Amino acid sequence: MSRPPLRVWVWTAATVALAVVAVLLWRNSDAAATDSTTALPPVGAPAGTPAGAVSEAWAVPGDPRAADVVEGGRVLAGSDHGVRALEPATGQEVWRYTRANAWLCGLTTTDDVVVAVFRTEDRCDEAVALDAATGVRAWTRNVNFRADMSLSSTDRIVLAHAPTGIVTLDPTGNNIRWRYAPPSGCELLGSAAGDAGVAVLERCAESAALRLRLLDGFDGDEHWTRDLPLPGGADAELLGADQLVGVRVGDRVELLSGPDGTLLTTLAAGPDGAARQSATDGAVLVSAGGTLTAVDPVSGRRLWEAPATGLPGEPVPDGDRSRLTVPGDDGFVHRDAATGEQLDRSLVPGLPAGGTATAVGGTVLLRLPDGIRAYR
Repeated sequence: MSRPPLRVWVWTAATVALAVVAVLLWRNSDAAATDSTTALPPVGAPAGTPAGAVSEAWAVPGDPRAADVVEGGRVLAGSDHGVRALEPATGQEVWRYTRANAWLCGLTTTDDVVVAVFRTEDRCDEAVALDAATGVRAWTRNVNFRADMSLSSTDRIVLAHAPTGIVTLDPTGNNIRWRYAPPSGCELLGSAAGDAGVAVLERCAESAALRLRLLDGFDGDEHWTRDLPLPGGADAELLGADQLVGVRVGDRVELLSGPDGTLLTTLAAGPDGAARQSATDGAVLVSAGGTLTAVDPVSGRRLWEAPATGLPGEPVPDGDRSRLTVPGDDGFVHRDAATGEQLDRSLVPGLPAGGTATAVGGTVLLRLPDGIRAYR
């Protein structure tokens, strides 16, 4: 038998080499490193209300965590390399998106999507949006954020924060709307996105006071700027920008009007200087010192107060009213959002203090600093 022509050997060697290169490229590609599953959307909202006595049904660690852990009928839990969506009642995974070759920098949920930013090298350089109910990818885009950035959001706005500035993105598109960097000689202490706009808190070298700005959420135009005197040795924290702009300055909480920055009311912070802020229909909620206070966003008048160790999450419709689930010393208290009236309660022996509680059907989800716990 005669030997094959040289060109056959060359062709065979080239084919083998191309196959080896293709395998190596695949093994090192983002596609090979991505583990992604999807799911059908949930059928209707979960029925029922939490029982009079509940206990822990399941728990997951989550870091980073979205401020709102429930979106699209799913519970969203972050991890070092991605995000998982869980069924509220059972904690069973329904979809996931993880990247073995990247680290999760930040996670937030709004407008029925989950927005996550990943770091592949030194900077957080890729953003992805996933349908919260199904895990189907909505969009992906390259970004250029610092490794110490964080994500938060409100309706139609995703806010990326870093000590040197902020960037806003459209959660249902993939475009960057605007950027803001503090003036020379100033440092950015905090930022918050809400229906009032995007608030930023700055400290500038030439002033003993802090500077609070409110920017338009969609174009970044400045609505107003206020100087906040800072008592000697006190620290400050920006709490929120929903309906009212809230700032903790030392041992007090200042709530400022969204339209013009007028100081409407002041509340006492907790003994440790801790305070948290959220909002519901027609009221701003401040949790501090074991008390939840509802404040009218127009007048600054206190509408009602109730004992609490944390904040309620999204209200649940209940006929012609809305119910808030408030974490307390011995369980969850379900209150009328408008009046604060106690409607019923769910006892939990040994409930951890703090967190944000959200009722989904017969399940109460508690977002804590170290993860998410579900009670049924």
